[in-house]
Amino acid sequence: MTLLETIESPQQLKELSQEQLQQLAQEVRQRLVESITATGGHYASNLGTVELTIALHTVFDSPYDKIIWDVGHQAYPHKILTGRNKQLHTIRKHGGISGFLRRDESPHDHFGAGHASTSISAALGMAVARDMEGGDHDVIAVIGDGALTGGMALEALNNAGHLRTKLIVILNDNEMSISPNVGSVPRLLTRLRTHRAYNRAKDDVAGLLSRMPAGDALMELGKRFKDGVKEVVLPNMIWEELGLTYLGPVDGHNLSDLQETLTLARQIDGPVFIHAITVKGKGVETAEADRLKWHAISPPSTSKGPSEMAPAEGGPKYQDVFAQALVRLAEEDPRIVAITAAMATGTSLDKFAKVFPDRMYDVGIAEQHAVTFAAGLAASGMRPVAAIYSTFLQRAYDQVVHDVAMQDLPVTLCMDRAGPAGDDGPTHHGALDISYLRCVPGMTLMAPKDEDELQHLLKTALSLSGPSALRYPRGAGYGVPLSETMYTIPVGSWEKLQEGEDVLILATGFPVYQAMAAARSLAGKGIHATVVNCRFIKPMDEQMLLELAEKHRFILTVEEGVVQGGFGSGVLEFLADRNAMPTKLVRLGMPDRYVEHGSQPLLRNLLGLDADGIQRSVLDLVGAPALAGRRTSL
Repeated sequence: MTLLETIESPQQLKELSQEQLQQLAQEVRQRLVESITATGGHYASNLGTVELTIALHTVFDSPYDKIIWDVGHQAYPHKILTGRNKQLHTIRKHGGISGFLRRDESPHDHFGAGHASTSISAALGMAVARDMEGGDHDVIAVIGDGALTGGMALEALNNAGHLRTKLIVILNDNEMSISPNVGSVPRLLTRLRTHRAYNRAKDDVAGLLSRMPAGDALMELGKRFKDGVKEVVLPNMIWEELGLTYLGPVDGHNLSDLQETLTLARQIDGPVFIHAITVKGKGVETAEADRLKWHAISPPSTSKGPSEMAPAEGGPKYQDVFAQALVRLAEEDPRIVAITAAMATGTSLDKFAKVFPDRMYDVGIAEQHAVTFAAGLAASGMRPVAAIYSTFLQRAYDQVVHDVAMQDLPVTLCMDRAGPAGDDGPTHHGALDISYLRCVPGMTLMAPKDEDELQHLLKTALSLSGPSALRYPRGAGYGVPLSETMYTIPVGSWEKLQEGEDVLILATGFPVYQAMAAARSLAGKGIHATVVNCRFIKPMDEQMLLELAEKHRFILTVEEGVVQGGFGSGVLEFLADRNAMPTKLVRLGMPDRYVEHGSQPLLRNLLGLDADGIQRSVLDLVGAPALAGRRTSL
């Protein structure tokens, strides 16, 4: 039995010697390698936090002391050491443990996290609540240097320095978010990492501590760190100016240094900022050498699920088709610029950057700034395209409304990961964008049925004089041929794919092909469906909708988004306002709850959004008795 296999609670770590803790670190790292290569998940970032996690759980008393992790990309070791080691093989699988932090999963997960830059704000709130209740526990926020570029993190630091409550903030600095970090804050951290004063102070510490009593050594350690770092950026450190006591930089893989620094931080009355330097991919040569590639990995194989019309094996990813199309359009129009919020590879805009490095802007984890930055570009005659995951665009909703739409600016929002995002789960599903954008005045909202239509809708969006949004799913397309020439599609026009007299299926986005597959199966059962590709969610093809509603008693709408306020709601509102309601209308989409993690095919099947589910919904909607009274003409 390994040492790790004996650990059921982080309290057991306090009983281990330094030698045993070093052994435990090796076993945790090996466990991560074995598990993540089998299940998929975030790899390099978790390899880099093993010693930091062990140090935290030896110095602090979780769950009495509250450790708040940012995002969750770095918290797999925390899960392993807090009673979930035996469940690690289920991580990110349907019914298994989450790849992120969840309050309902463990008492050691004090705050849910799937989006970046939240930990300091949450931890500060908990620290203030502790003070109000007269508690004495410690509150610790762990945040990555990528997440520190987010405005919310800087707002929280500003407030923490003002409130002066006891709080420990640990910066896990590995020089990366997913891609290399950009901006002034990462440049500051680089200066701290590499300055000779830090290296000199670091070399002096080991000898110093060996000659001093423990208490005096801790005090001197803090002084040396503080004085050494202050030599780097004169006259004052930004953290000190914000009101936080700065400790560091400290080697994030040296357990004893980490423990000593954390112990010192506990003794300081007020907010403390600890700068820990770690290596992303630590301990695995390939991951250390290519931290971008090994940020997250996929499992060896992925089931395509039971759907008849699944994405093509080896077909192009939607994000790649988007980027390639944008490059072609940018070759024709020098006004086109691309914007990403620290997701250049995730959106494939790294491909655009290789061709147009001077027209590509990575603003860091700062979606609010990304959207208003795009608005400023548009107001000055540019044609900005901001590629932001659907779930992350939620963070910039006010900017979409106030800065873009209200000024009728030609900003194109390209929302990757629309619909079920798969194993990343509820924090990453793009479930709300139709609902939150459909109500924005002046917004044109589109969803392609396949990767080829994505190209044409992108060209259409860039031809408009006002704001537009284009949603498309994660992963591979259907493998349809890609047109060599892109063309604009008349705004608001739908595409009738097949006609039938029994039921009208109005589908938008990825489910269009699923609806076609369902219609073929239904025909074999004597039910004939009209299927429409509703590529424009707003504005809708009102003329086609009215004409088809007059001919069909039953209507089914299908979308990969929440039904509340979604595409189906738009259809329902339009027909109700014109007294043109069918006998029955059913809206099929994502439910009024947060959908758990699982593969995309599995989730689509469970939600009834694949061909089988659409067929079942039609059978329930139409029913055998209704067929006897079908209308052949109206």
